Amino acid sequence: MARSVNRATILGNVGQDPELRTIPSGISVCRLRVATSDSYKGKNGEWQESTEWHSVVLWDSLADRAQKAVKKGSKVYIEGKIQTRSYEKEGVVRYTTEINANRLIVLDPKAEGTHTADADEKEESRYMPADEPEEDDIPF
Repeated sequence: MARSVNRATILGNVGQDPELRTIPSGISVCRLRVATSDSYKGKNGEWQESTEWHSVVLWDSLADRAQKAVKKGSKVYIEGKIQTRSYEKEGVVRYTTEINANRLIVLDPKAEGTHTADADEKEESRYMPADEPEEDDIPF
């Protein structure tokens, strides 16, 4: 059995309002464009900024939550896997690479705190890292 990891983690800003659609099977699909930026010193010694745009796809209840909680300019944390798919447009086969998200955390300041959404969650909750042990699991 081959072991490998396909995981993308990005923290950036949404470039336009979410696009929510329902596919024929009745499942919701939400698409986001998220920008991440990096600063570096160019050859001339001046600081420059580079922006990368990411296509993000969210499914089902995660898509519905994103549609309600995310808007253009929102700062978001996204985890998911990278997928490349092909499609045909005007007789030409094209390829696109997307992040198929399974976690979304909206980091916009709100009175109620941070909004978290996981693909396998059924109710909204506050973000708590999965790696922190439960109180009963502390070894001392």
